Amino acid sequence: MKVRRSDRLIDMTRYLIERPHKLVPLTFFAQRYESAKSSISEDLTILRRTFQDRGTGLLETIPGAAGGTRFLPYILKEEAQSFVNQLIEEMSSDTRFLPGGYVYMSDLLGNPATLRQIGRIFATQYLNQKVDAVMTIATKGVPIAQSVADYLNVPFVIVRHDTEITEGSTVNVNYVSGSSERIEKMSLSKRSLQPDSNVLIVDDYMRGGGTVGGMISMVHEFDANLIGIGVVAESTTSHRIKVGDYTSLMRVDAENEKIVSRTGNYLEKIFN
Repeated sequence: MKVRRSDRLIDMTRYLIERPHKLVPLTFFAQRYESAKSSISEDLTILRRTFQDRGTGLLETIPGAAGGTRFLPYILKEEAQSFVNQLIEEMSSDTRFLPGGYVYMSDLLGNPATLRQIGRIFATQYLNQKVDAVMTIATKGVPIAQSVADYLNVPFVIVRHDTEITEGSTVNVNYVSGSSERIEKMSLSKRSLQPDSNVLIVDDYMRGGGTVGGMISMVHEFDANLIGIGVVAESTTSHRIKVGDYTSLMRVDAENEKIVSRTGNYLEKIFN
């Protein structure tokens, strides 16, 4: 049964948004809705214009027999700034101060709306780069990695502090904890990454960079490629960051039971 245009537009929008970065042949939609390719092309033109006008993303068309269309989600600079400013305001409360110079963020990172926006921002940075996997450390980085991986439509892998029997054979690396300066261990299942994979590392909070540095070593142990590093917040209290190039949404000062939050370097890294 032929589907009306209004119904097609709704269903196509849902289908494409749920499968970002996936190339979908026009013949798929033509058969799905029993419509001519010319009608499908007109529908895609409407979606492309609407996505762009609303700052939802880019609907890219690939010509040729092996071509099709794919949805590339992104966030506009103004929307990203508004979101991060709101995040900074919520973070700037002394009640979030934790002993040792840490900051309580679990409520923010447990909010689905917040996680979606964080995922969109980091996915925007790697809009035109090939990412094969998103890596994070258990446990607080997991929802962030899941959101970023969802917008990039790639798997996410979880590095753990303790080896679990359900992981099978693992690769282990030692790293120096940025907070305690102790030698610690992290592990990752050998089945998690393929050699030459392009890996994006994400985490919630970077203080000294020791944990992120350990994940960088893990990427190298798998003979994979480090594409980038993204953190929601970085501590400016410690001046011994052990990693090189990275993107942060916020910079957080947490000393003497006081918290001061300000904008990270994401604007220059993503929108310049």
